[in-house]
Amino acid sequence: MRVNAYRKCGVSKDIPEVNLQQKTEYQINSYMKFMKLKHILLTISAALLLFGAIIIGRWYNDNKRPNFKEDYVLYVYPEMTAAQVLDSLQAGAGTIRPKSVERVFKKMEIDQNMKPGRYVVDTTVPSIYVARMLAYGWQTAQNMTLSGTLRAKGRIAQRIGSQMLVDSAAVAQALNDEAFLAKYGFTPENVFALILPATYQMYWTSSIEEIFDRFKKEYDAFWTEERLTKAKAQGLNQMEVSIMASSVSGETLKEFEYPIIAGVYLNRYKKGMKLQADPTIAYCFDYTLDRILKKHLTVDSPYNTYKHVGLPPAPINVPPKACLEAVLNPQKHGYIYFCASPAFDGTHRFAVTYNEHLKNAREFQRELT
Repeated sequence: MRVNAYRKCGVSKDIPEVNLQQKTEYQINSYMKFMKLKHILLTISAALLLFGAIIIGRWYNDNKRPNFKEDYVLYVYPEMTAAQVLDSLQAGAGTIRPKSVERVFKKMEIDQNMKPGRYVVDTTVPSIYVARMLAYGWQTAQNMTLSGTLRAKGRIAQRIGSQMLVDSAAVAQALNDEAFLAKYGFTPENVFALILPATYQMYWTSSIEEIFDRFKKEYDAFWTEERLTKAKAQGLNQMEVSIMASSVSGETLKEFEYPIIAGVYLNRYKKGMKLQADPTIAYCFDYTLDRILKKHLTVDSPYNTYKHVGLPPAPINVPPKACLEAVLNPQKHGYIYFCASPAFDGTHRFAVTYNEHLKNAREFQRELT
């Protein structure tokens, strides 16, 4: 009966049963392999997550997080290397994460792409912004100020060269270049009239031509129709206003006296008198005189207003705008003469008649001795 039962089920009674120990070992091995694979996958996943977090963290540090301790004006000269710029940033701005700046400099290939300029780095910007500034030339304009006494071309060139990238010697050459100045309607002799003392916002890397373009733009803007009309009312053209204003500038440092002295010169000019302006004598001697004496008044020069009637050929300095305005809007009075005050306070005494003037002059001489 049992034989028949096995046969009916299709099972041979002679087939051995599966060893329980072997089955258990197989299951354990399979489980261990699974756990090992799982561990490897978890390790790889953790490594990928960590790597991703590092990449994201670096990107965030480089592109979003401010990375500088101090506001800093960075000047990049043509011959500078990326390493020198990094040193300048570290010394001036104080980088919080130096490696961040190094990474973005490498990424943007700053050593090859860096452009000279004046760049403002502030504490709100990340590393990438500085790299982009340098690569794309995102400069911040700076003030180029021309003020004070400007009566020598070399001094003007020095002022410009000390504030801009251009070489002062090249500026001095431009101030004496007839062909270059002719483009602006001026000559080496009368170029002082082109320059208006002011503060100009310009890029530090501006060329000499760009600087002079700006001078001409400001000059044209100053000479409005209203001012041209006022000049005509005084019997002067633009250049003549500048010439007279330069003598006014040379006479006093007291701005409140500008319109009074301008009025004296205009009174003399309109009467056909010699201007007898001491600053023109100083100009004849290249401003080397400590005092102008009687012997100096005979110097042979078209700028000697003690010998020649009318205005000198060109301005003797760069007149301030206030002096130009004084000639255009002079104080109306009858003064013909003036001399330094015996108080030695930089002011002057004015007179209508020559006798009054002699009296003022004697008082000054007494105090001088």
